[in-house]
Amino acid sequence: MTRRNHIARAKRGQRGVGLIEVLIALLVLSFGMLGLAGLQMWSLRYNQSAMERGMAVVQTYSIVDAMRADRNAALNDNFDIGLDATPTAGATFSEVSLRAWRSSLLAALGTGATGSVDCNGAVCTIRVRWDDQRGMNRESSDTSSTLQIVTTVVQL
Repeated sequence: MTRRNHIARAKRGQRGVGLIEVLIALLVLSFGMLGLAGLQMWSLRYNQSAMERGMAVVQTYSIVDAMRADRNAALNDNFDIGLDATPTAGATFSEVSLRAWRSSLLAALGTGATGSVDCNGAVCTIRVRWDDQRGMNRESSDTSSTLQIVTTVVQL
């Protein structure tokens, strides 16, 4: 048997197998692509949550900077405010700073975002609370399971 006959015989034995192999490869590839799409969806959710946590930390440091700008007022507890308390409408630096801080929390983290400051001498605890429903991708009406709190403790 010559080499040419051997190659011709091998080609005749391959007829029809290529189409089935292509279909199986396409099926395997489509399952892989579905898995990648799901992975990207989860990645986007967790990135949203991480971005909100980062913004909350930045917001805690913005009020700390204001407190350090007027350290005497901070040491006299003029910056202290509870999570659910409304900032007073006064004109002192601390009152204006607290109102501006709460407004920036709402702008950065959405409705329901709030913050608190509690100073004990020169040690202050700042908390930022917001609803992380989008980042955690929970669509229930129970927002208590999606509330996040970032706590920062600083020394003035």
